[in-house]
Amino acid sequence: MSPWCRVTGQGLALIAKLLSGFSVRWIGAEPDTCQRVYFANHTSHLDAVVLWAALPGSLRQLTRPVAAEDYWGQTPFRRFLAQSFNAILIDRKQIKVHQSPIELMLREIGTTYSLIVFPEGSRAIDGEMGEFKSGLYYLAKKRPDLELVPVYMDNMNRILPRGEFMPVPLLSSISIGAPIFLEPKESKQDFLNRAMRSVKALKER
Repeated sequence: MSPWCRVTGQGLALIAKLLSGFSVRWIGAEPDTCQRVYFANHTSHLDAVVLWAALPGSLRQLTRPVAAEDYWGQTPFRRFLAQSFNAILIDRKQIKVHQSPIELMLREIGTTYSLIVFPEGSRAIDGEMGEFKSGLYYLAKKRPDLELVPVYMDNMNRILPRGEFMPVPLLSSISIGAPIFLEPKESKQDFLNRAMRSVKALKER
């Protein structure tokens, strides 16, 4: 990462904090530099930036959010911002032609970085969580050593609602739960249902 991107990333983390006013609760987990997959509900284009910014600085340097190419790669400025928070941009229209997004993510994190992913795939319109796509399952299957850490992000849909371009400063909260792992012989659907429940449970804590 270039020095300009690094400095911009620090500024971006501060702006994300000011816009979202987030508070962070670690419930059953503690900040750790081990490789993890933070998986969260998805309601706003700002989710990836805000969750990344909510991590302690030592973890931000080792964590790469997965973000949509069609949004963050749309203009040179957005692409520069994506580079500043070290995002892995996924082209949802083209990626299946060349390689699977799972292969791309695993290649990009190697044995060093953690990931931030949004298993619903697209943003919820009404704030209610949608069904989880299979990506999280295949990440867990290919890299069983990764800690899978559920995250619930509250009120983000009101800060930058779907279809809006200017964020509205509001207070939000981020709850980070205990890691889960793929159980032996656990089916894909059972695992995805359990992963979804682990995120929803944080809403009530």
